[in-house]
Amino acid sequence: MDDRDDAPPRVTRPSAGHQLSRRAFLGVAGGSAAALGLAGVGGVALGRALIEPPLPDARTYPFAGIHQAGITTPAQDRLYTAAFDVTTTSRDELVRMLQRWTTVSARLVDGLPAGPSGSTSGPYDAPPEDTGEAMDLPAAGLTITLGVGRSLFVGPPEAPQDRFGLAHRLPAGLVALPHFPGDALEPGRSDGDLVVQACADDPQVAVHAIRNLTRTAFGTARVRWSQLGFGRTSSTSRAQQTPRNLFGFKDGTANLMGEETAELERHVWVQAEDAPSPDATWLTGGTYLVARRIRMNLETWDRTSLREQEGIVGRTKGAGAPLSGGDERTEPDFGATGRGDAPLIPKGAHVRLAHPSANGGVRMLRRGYTFTDGNDSLGRLDAGLFFVAFVRDARTQFIPMQTQLARADGLSEYLEHTGSGLYAVPPGVPRIGPEGSLVGGAFLGEGLFA
Repeated sequence: MDDRDDAPPRVTRPSAGHQLSRRAFLGVAGGSAAALGLAGVGGVALGRALIEPPLPDARTYPFAGIHQAGITTPAQDRLYTAAFDVTTTSRDELVRMLQRWTTVSARLVDGLPAGPSGSTSGPYDAPPEDTGEAMDLPAAGLTITLGVGRSLFVGPPEAPQDRFGLAHRLPAGLVALPHFPGDALEPGRSDGDLVVQACADDPQVAVHAIRNLTRTAFGTARVRWSQLGFGRTSSTSRAQQTPRNLFGFKDGTANLMGEETAELERHVWVQAEDAPSPDATWLTGGTYLVARRIRMNLETWDRTSLREQEGIVGRTKGAGAPLSGGDERTEPDFGATGRGDAPLIPKGAHVRLAHPSANGGVRMLRRGYTFTDGNDSLGRLDAGLFFVAFVRDARTQFIPMQTQLARADGLSEYLEHTGSGLYAVPPGVPRIGPEGSLVGGAFLGEGLFA
């Protein structure tokens, strides 16, 4: 059993029921049109492709490990995140739900249905144990990551209460994020008692995961908000190319990578000494998830000159190189000047203000995605960046940086933060049994209730 959440993916051959997804078929049909008129090799190749889907679709990542998967795991192409409000006041019911979630999650990441009888077996007069929309799809590199919000411990600010006897276990870093300058937060897009992040290379697999966890939580928790994301805006492995955001610029060039073990210990994983008391050591080996829904004012940006766009970002739009020279990976030279001794990288450039040298050397592991939710009443795109970052302590990493960016970053003119949340992400489950069975009673968040 590999105990790292950045463990290499397993490539599994799909079962008979998973021999061909419609996505695999469409890809083969479109890419092999010319081969259809050929006998021999072309026909054999097409037949093999129809039986065996492309290997990336068949990837699985281990569910068990020291850390939860979906953090340093190489960022997948799709995201579906949902926050939940716990509706029960019973601590035992909450624990049972988390146990069910652990079992269901472990099954889903292995490409199994949510329950043993799946979507077509079991009692005919009872609801199936799985919703069925992913029945013909492989696991597609699915990872599921659980976090807990501050309100689970102390209730919301407007109605503080210790519903589950957990207030004494509140981690020091699980603070209420401040209202930053320029925020336009919507309560229905922020906070929550629990959060679940599902990432996969197939959007239907990610949606299927959240949908089945939601049904499993019926009567115990309900969805507070959710967000679909596509087109990752960060790389979390050196093997991945730097993606572009909706502004057209490469995003996350200086991101923390899963291969930087020492830097992850310093900036991402919570250490035992971070606990304010022995009661809060349950988070050791975990991390904090920062989520921000950032709407981009694309119509205004699209009318901005290339010169101004590059000056605001501080990098070239094509290669992603810093304006001080070099290539994408060249370290920015903030002291370099040009005509009239003006800095080549403007003082309000995003790359300058977000750089570790301007933030006490702190770094974050970013894992954001692009989103688009249609148009608003004025016909403008409701689209942008669903910012996700994992940090060891938001008080010293995210909050100071975001405060500085909100006040001085030239990009702020084109951004509107509409959703916000901070969640404590427990360490992983050390072991998991066959088909998601719990081993030794361990489940996600178990340490919180021990």
